[in-house]
Amino acid sequence: MRTEANSRKKLSWDSYRVRALREHLGVTQQELSEELGVRQQTVSEWESGKYEPRGASARILTVVAERAGFSYQAGPHSDRDTLS
Repeated sequence: MRTEANSRKKLSWDSYRVRALREHLGVTQQELSEELGVRQQTVSEWESGKYEPRGASARILTVVAERAGFSYQAGPHSDRDTLS
């Protein structure tokens, strides 16, 4: 039996996608961090490329992106998976 969570396409969350999603949502790093349950510094580190979201954080970002109608298809990593 396939569930919605199992059918989600895995999206690689790089710094460009995290920033693009945040800007699409029209929120600050602080507001996004509160929504995700992480520190503002963590969002900053994702956006600067110091770290990439993984595990639960990456899954939550994907859910947030889907619910917001976010589609990312441009930038240096456009050959990677996209959410559309």
